[in-house]
Formats: sequence, C-alpha cells, structure tokens
Amino acid sequence: MSHVSQAPVTTPDGEPALPAPTAYGEVKGWFSDCDQALFDWFLNHQSRAGGKPGDLLELGAFMGKSAIFLGQYLRDGEGFTVCDLFDSPAPDDSNLAEMQGSYSTLTRRGFETNYLAFHEELPTIIQAPTFVVADRVRPASCRFVHIDASHLYEHVVQDIASSRVVAAPGALVVFDDYRSEHCPGVAAAAWGAVAVDGLRLIAVSGSKLYATWDDPESYRTALLEWLEGRTDLWHGVEMVAGQPLVRIGDHGAVPPAIPKPLRPAPEPPAPPTPAPAPVRQPVARPRPGAPWRKLAKDLLPPVVTRAIVAEMRRRRRRP
Repeated sequence: MSHVSQAPVTTPDGEPALPAPTAYGEVKGWFSDCDQALFDWFLNHQSRAGGKPGDLLELGAFMGKSAIFLGQYLRDGEGFTVCDLFDSPAPDDSNLAEMQGSYSTLTRRGFETNYLAFHEELPTIIQAPTFVVADRVRPASCRFVHIDASHLYEHVVQDIASSRVVAAPGALVVFDDYRSEHCPGVAAAAWGAVAVDGLRLIAVSGSKLYATWDDPESYRTALLEWLEGRTDLWHGVEMVAGQPLVRIGDHGAVPPAIPKPLRPAPEPPAPPTPAPAPVRQPVARPRPGAPWRKLAKDLLPPVVTRAIVAEMRRRRRRP
C-alpha cells in the first residue's frame, strides 16, 4: 500500500477530485449506533483476549462508512482488504439489475475519497466480484469478516464459502441485512449455513448477524457480561437450531467515539464583539440661586453681596 498524505487535487486522469467529507456523518451509508457499539466491542475483545494478529476483510463497501470505522482497529502487522465491484460491470444480469437499482451512485473514486478523509492509507482494494476473494486473500488470515455485498442468494452463498476459507481460528463473521424484507437471499443463505454448513451463532442485532466458524462460547460469555452493564441495549438469549443466540436490541444505543477526519471543517469565525454602548454623561444641573449669586457678585459692592447671602442663610435656617 502506498502512503497517501492527503486526497489529491486531481485524479490520475486529470479529473477534479471529489469533495472530501469533513465529518463522519457526511459519509453515506447505513451503520446503526447499536452495530457500531457491537463492532467496537468484538474488535476490542479480540485484542483483550490476546488473539493473534489477523487481517480485516469487508465484502461490499458502498461509500465506505463501515470500512472507515473498521480501519481504526488495525493493529501492527495487520492488513485490511475491501472487495467491491464499485463501478465495474456486473458479472450477470441479476447482479446488474441490483447494482443499477441500489448502488447507482457507487464509484471507486467516491469510496477512496471518503476513506482518505479519515485514514492516511487506503486498504487493499479488490475491484471485482466477491467470489474472487477466496483466491485473492490468503487462507486462514482474517480475524474479522464483514459480509455486506450482493443480496442475491447465490452470491451470498459464495461469500459465506469464501469467509470459511479466509477465516483465521476464532474469526468473527458478520452478515448485514440477514433479516431485511428486501434481502431474502441473505437470510436464506445465512440460516442455511447455520443449519447445514457449521456456522456457529453468537448474536443478532436489528441489522446484523454475528457468528463464527469455531467455538462461539468465549465470545458469547464475554458478550453477555458486557451487556449486563449496558442500559442502552436490551438483550436476551434464545435457542436457535440447537445453539444459544444472544438477541440484542437498541434502547438508545450510545456508539463509541466516531472516526475523526484528518482535516475537519474549520471552525466558523466568532461573531464580532459588539461595540460597547456609549456612556451617557450626567448633565450638570445648576444649584438654585447660582445665577443670582453670580449677578450680585458682578454688580453689587462686596459688602451688599455679603449681607444678602447672610440674610438668605438665616431664612433657610428658620423653621
């Protein structure tokens, strides 16, 4: 991977670069606060549990919202691979219709611009159908696999098979849209893998299914302990296909710290300080009798003036 210090002003073909987001909320995509909290817990749990370094893999990236989030959790010696068609031709008519209907705005340039707004380097990008992953990613190398590519049953089955090839021991495999009404193919493929292929359940949220190809008990036990201390997430345990499944719901989930852009928007200038209002000086009021004293002083002899002043003082002292 080449080091990139900032998004280019122009693309290699001379086209102007796309505007980079200056806040995580500006990146288009779907990634609930609940699942952000769960991704954060699972990825940090792998580190706390002393797991060996392993790569991260995302199948289907859209505009990079979850990829940007995942990029924060790379440890020394780990790699991150993203596989997506982006704006390449679809491999079959069904996939073409899906791309035109749901992902018409998706381009590799858009993804790269968004990702580089938050990270100095791009992940390894495979711009191809996701079925190539099993041949392009080293076997048993990934500790975390996020499957969010095609919603077509045949494609999801291939993605599940690829995840088994590339998953390191104890790897977490996360499925998006496992229960959405517009994605029945994802549900059929995911639950089929649970029933037939040995996929082991850990938990489900409103949008994602969390599983592993290995023993899920260490994940499940630690997850339940963590959930007991959360008031923003409700949970319960249900037996599904002979396996305990942790169900997790959102009670106003508090997400972890969101990714910070490398170049945030400048702070708006402070409004000018208003000039202080002018202080009104009090108007001097002449004391009663002052004009008469001045006139008497100017016109009368001093002895007469003193007599008048003395008489006025006597009158003011009278009851």
